[in-house]
Amino acid sequence: MNSNKKFFSKIGFNYLIYAICTIIIPLILFYILGNTELTNNYNFKLIISSICNYILPLPILIFLMKKLDSENIEKESLSIKTLLLYFCISYSLMIIGNIIGLAITALIGNAIQSDIANPIQNLINSTDMILNLVIISIIAPIFEEIIFRKLLIDRTIKYGAKISIILSATMFGLMHGNLNQFFYAFLLGGFFAFVYMKTGKLIYTIILHISLNLIGSVLSLFVVESLNAVTQGAYTTFDISIILVYLLFLIIATLIGLYGLIKYKKLDLTKIKAKIELENPLKTAFINPGMICYIGFTLLLIIYSTLLM
Repeated sequence: MNSNKKFFSKIGFNYLIYAICTIIIPLILFYILGNTELTNNYNFKLIISSICNYILPLPILIFLMKKLDSENIEKESLSIKTLLLYFCISYSLMIIGNIIGLAITALIGNAIQSDIANPIQNLINSTDMILNLVIISIIAPIFEEIIFRKLLIDRTIKYGAKISIILSATMFGLMHGNLNQFFYAFLLGGFFAFVYMKTGKLIYTIILHISLNLIGSVLSLFVVESLNAVTQGAYTTFDISIILVYLLFLIIATLIGLYGLIKYKKLDLTKIKAKIELENPLKTAFINPGMICYIGFTLLLIIYSTLLM
């Protein structure tokens, strides 16, 4: 195995260790705490989940990744107009990914004659809105951008922009551990990777990520509540207003985003020059022991989530 394959293999094993930690740490904590009313509470589970997914394993991943050489990405600021355009592109990618995910899970659900649960949506619907706001909409995006953009791209950018984007998108999508989220996480992960490489500033991807999570975890609750009121015939003018404003926002943001995707179908990353040219970049990056183990482990999580939950 050549040095480049070894490099990507180390990355794969590093993220495999991180993924395993996010499963083992909560199991240990819940074993210590025991089966109580508190440990069965969704709000408590969300708090423990955030601690075990981000706060506790991150120092381990940082320690492992610091052993690999990193590159400094040239800094570039975005205008408010461009940032808004990037938000609309991100939103349209989220919609496209959601549609693909829903369609595929529906097909699989019909094939196995069982509904496929959406773990994150169940969690959002069952937990306190303030916790959704703080953990899902703020804490998670910050940590995920550090893990799947900063730590990963700073070390793979020397092989070129394309392989860094594909790697970031794939590993980010797989790490979500369920089929419902994989497709939009893959698309968003790739676009966030592009934004980070273009600007060299993590703050922009964090802003985009937080904005989308706010829509999905907080705004969506108000919309669903208003839709339920309408279907039950107990709605008010406020409920109708929320639904109409959301639909208008959805249409405008999606149309602008699709326009942006068409206009920028060839992403401008000309300033990102590969310092190391690979003859078979995808094969080198993915067909190695570490990455195969990471992909295999996360695919098992997705299969478990899809078929057994």
